Amino acid sequence: MKTQVGVMGSAGGELSREQLDCAYRLGKAIAERDCLTVTGACPGLPDAAAHGAHDAGGLVMGISPAHSREEHVDVYASPLEPYDAMVFSGSGLMGREVDNIHSSDFVIFVGGRSGTLGEFAIAYDEGKLIGVLRHSGGLSDDLASIAKMTGKETGAHIIEDEDPEALVERCLKMYETASHPFLTSPALAQPETPTARI
Repeated sequence: MKTQVGVMGSAGGELSREQLDCAYRLGKAIAERDCLTVTGACPGLPDAAAHGAHDAGGLVMGISPAHSREEHVDVYASPLEPYDAMVFSGSGLMGREVDNIHSSDFVIFVGGRSGTLGEFAIAYDEGKLIGVLRHSGGLSDDLASIAKMTGKETGAHIIEDEDPEALVERCLKMYETASHPFLTSPALAQPETPTARI
């Protein structure tokens, strides 16, 4: 099974050509390393990453907040192309964030506003490997500081880089050579919980 790499970031707001190009390169780099790209199937930077992955011959899976194709397009104003597969979660924008993170072996953040911050909080709390594309706008340069501000160790590992290709390479190397798998259960990620089994 291919490694599934989530790309989370700004779906709207003012996005520069430079930001969109960085996200496109991110998706392209993921595909060139034979990984599957996962996004929230939304417009903006995740859409640019999806197109980069698709154009490089990679597979792209979207996690939609909608119940159906029709709702995805008509209510959420989101694209169906260039996705190879779409999961219609029916859980709305906030609920979909959890599915995004759980469907990704590791997650890379580009830009970001409040929705992206929610996805980052889930990934951090659940001990994921997290990549951050620095200088990509939005919250990207603040995410590592936000994690430190929580005062909480979850087992998450944050890698930051301003070069999309280098970031993908570094994250993949960390993911493939880690001595233990990156955890995806809130209980496992927090050793102080009574149910933890490390």
